[in-house]
Amino acid sequence: MKSLIDITDLDTVEIDGLIADSLDIIAHPEKYARVCERKKLATLFFEPSTRTRLSFEAAMYELGGNVLSVAGSGTSSAAKGESVADTARVVSCYADIIAMRHPKEGAALVAAMNSSVPVINAGDGGHCHPTQTLADLLTVYREKGRLSGLTVGVCGDLKFGRTVHSLIGAMSRSDDMKFVLVSPAELKLPSYVKNETLKKRSIPYYQTEDLDSVMPELDILYMTRIQRERFFNEEDYLRLRDSYILTPEKLKRAKPDMCVMHPLPRVNEISVAVDDDPRACYFKQVLNGKYIRMALIIKLLREAGRL
Repeated sequence: MKSLIDITDLDTVEIDGLIADSLDIIAHPEKYARVCERKKLATLFFEPSTRTRLSFEAAMYELGGNVLSVAGSGTSSAAKGESVADTARVVSCYADIIAMRHPKEGAALVAAMNSSVPVINAGDGGHCHPTQTLADLLTVYREKGRLSGLTVGVCGDLKFGRTVHSLIGAMSRSDDMKFVLVSPAELKLPSYVKNETLKKRSIPYYQTEDLDSVMPELDILYMTRIQRERFFNEEDYLRLRDSYILTPEKLKRAKPDMCVMHPLPRVNEISVAVDDDPRACYFKQVLNGKYIRMALIIKLLREAGRL
């Protein structure tokens, strides 16, 4: 039985298939309105979330299914000390598929190893966030018409940013890619990500602390927030939180067809004045996230023999 824990659990053919299915869902929503009738998705979110949790729930409802939801460890038996493994065993007795977010890296893998139904990792600590990456890839494809031959700038928290780790892991499998890594020195992309993806595949990349200087060469600018919840020291967070703020003035140096992306929530790293720029794609990402999660739920339920 297949679960989705890391974006590399899907090969490029499967990702292309999910994008094709998403485009069909967008074009013909009526075909999918009852595909998951009488099926149940359990959303187990032990860390705060708005977009991801509601996106999963909206996806299941639009497929005609139902949702069992736990939001916050304080409202589940985790507050009593129940292990992730036992939670997965219990919940898989009630649901056909599970989406789980957890603050500890590896928690989703433990859940998948102990669940009798597919598990989707909806974010595990600073590790990865594969369905956000699928939403990102669908957005890039819809905006640029391809997933190859692009220069992608990732900016902000590259150390703890699980969305960045997953995105680089996915897009590094495409042809003719280049990455520009923009961050403060303290928040650089971890060495293991560089070694296991970029260097291993001989993909050109460039590290800098200066966003303005690289802006003209980017096809995609993927902004991230400096994440307060990942810092042990409040002083360090306050010092770094405003390292990069994207404004209309800074966008004057960018290509006219560059895509500005952000996994959200934003704090102040993208000025609200950018929202009206046609290059702003971050709210499109939100909607694309629902469509790609619809396609993923169908795929995993079918592979598990539950559809």
